[in-house]
Amino acid sequence: MAAKLFACFVVFVALSSVAKADPDLLQDICVANKTAGVKVNGFACKNDAAVTEADFFFAGIANPAVINNTVGSMVTASNVDQIPGLNTLGVSLARIDYLPGGLNPPHTHPRATEIVFVLEGALDVGFITTANKLFTKSIKKGEVFVFPKGLIHFQKNNGNVPAAVIAAFNSQLAGTQGIAAALFTSTPPVPDNVLTKAFQVSTAEVEKIKSGLAPKKS
Repeated sequence: MAAKLFACFVVFVALSSVAKADPDLLQDICVANKTAGVKVNGFACKNDAAVTEADFFFAGIANPAVINNTVGSMVTASNVDQIPGLNTLGVSLARIDYLPGGLNPPHTHPRATEIVFVLEGALDVGFITTANKLFTKSIKKGEVFVFPKGLIHFQKNNGNVPAAVIAAFNSQLAGTQGIAAALFTSTPPVPDNVLTKAFQVSTAEVEKIKSGLAPKKS
């Protein structure tokens, strides 16, 4: 049953081009040429004569990711950066794996709506509207949940077994902006006096948050 649901899910994503976030394509294919050095809205097209089947293939989400971080989750992207053939097609996928207790922290996708299909386990998920209303639900294997474009959202595995989802986006490159990382680890940094006033905390507390979010040195 889960396999049938996932097949329907993929068909839905394919048909979502009528409402996709990216511009319409003007040719059959436009495989991304990352070495072109041309800055466009997307990527310049690779010469058709140089295009191969490999430009439309990626096996990276077939297996669970190795998770070795403090939040207990890992996103494996499957977008135009991994599949050059997605350039101009307006769709992409990702796989997200979660350890027991793992969190995909609050974040946004500025260029796409996201829909997730639960492969294994169960998750508590939610998003917050611009009216500051939280919509949250517990979802399990075979179920689907949608996160509207640009809204802050999260997923948390509150179970005692690993979980995984396939996420689909109506953009070849949805973009991801983590809320905590954006505010506390940007370059150059957001001034402390902005953060202390916004969060009503002390400078010492801001610095503690920054140190906790900073990349760990090996």
